Amino acid sequence: MKDVTLSRSYSRRLYRALIEFQMISEGDGILVGFSGGKDSAFLLYALAAIQQYSPVSFRLGAATVDVGFSSGDLISEEMKAFVAGLGVPYFITKTNIAKVAFSSEQKRSPCAVCSHLRRGSLNSLAVENGYNKVALAHHRDDAVETFLMSILYSGQIHVFRPVTHLDRTGITVIRPLIYFKESEIRGAVKRMGYNPPFTPCPQQDKSQRLSVKNLIRSLSRENPMVYTNLFKALHTNAVGELWPPTASKEEMKELHRMFFHDKR
Repeated sequence: MKDVTLSRSYSRRLYRALIEFQMISEGDGILVGFSGGKDSAFLLYALAAIQQYSPVSFRLGAATVDVGFSSGDLISEEMKAFVAGLGVPYFITKTNIAKVAFSSEQKRSPCAVCSHLRRGSLNSLAVENGYNKVALAHHRDDAVETFLMSILYSGQIHVFRPVTHLDRTGITVIRPLIYFKESEIRGAVKRMGYNPPFTPCPQQDKSQRLSVKNLIRSLSRENPMVYTNLFKALHTNAVGELWPPTASKEEMKELHRMFFHDKR
């Protein structure tokens, strides 16, 4: 295993997330979803770094779900070498997720379908190999973007939680990078000397997330507090006055009858 270290600033933020949201317990088996991208590479590296000195003992593994793009094998030799250098077990499963997500009969967004099916495959890998937790590489920017996307595209106030327990599988999903900005991760990966492979996904530059990312970037140029305020708004103590729920058709009939004193 090569020398794996984190700066004090980075380890402090990682430990803050792990401790604040009680992400890790003694004896946990944690399987990191490793796509090969910069975020998941940093997450795997960071957990391997603190594993050496953590007062809480845990096992660590990496897993890649090959979604089956026609352009070829998703798993690069550099990915395999990176995981091997960290000295952790590496699990790979090949699927036909891309075929399902991009089917002409598919009505949902291919990104939503792909994400859902990949998580299911990753959770299955964890169960099959004795891991009780799955670590995903969602970071602070992802949380802010997801929050704004839910408002703009679904009319809901929603964001993923730092820790989610899945009753059906018994797996607990943790997101240890929630206090890291994407730019910080990008810098760390460069210092690690890891080069993420090319992503064959045809939706890479067409997603709703990219549009929202660009919107936040544009607004932040005008007002630097935009990003900070969005992050503050993720927390339940940020909720102020909101309108009551939209009245149903039956409720509106009753309100209409009361307003016009209809005795029928």
